Amino acid sequence: MSRYLIIIEGTATGFSAYSPDLPGCVATGRTREEVEAEMHDAIEFHIEGLRLSDSPVPEPRSWAAYCEVAA
Repeated sequence: MSRYLIIIEGTATGFSAYSPDLPGCVATGRTREEVEAEMHDAIEFHIEGLRLSDSPVPEPRSWAAYCEVAA
């Protein structure tokens, strides 16, 4: 099992998400929970497509961290 980082951003109508390790793999949703579920399905679909086309499946290589600064 692999863990892929997803980046979630707020939009005017909800949320969007992407994975830096899987270019072109994106999802949207009205809530954060919805976009996370949609992104999970999108990643599985993306990886399945890569495998079916005999393309390499990228290994997860991204991490996230927060940096606190004075406002």
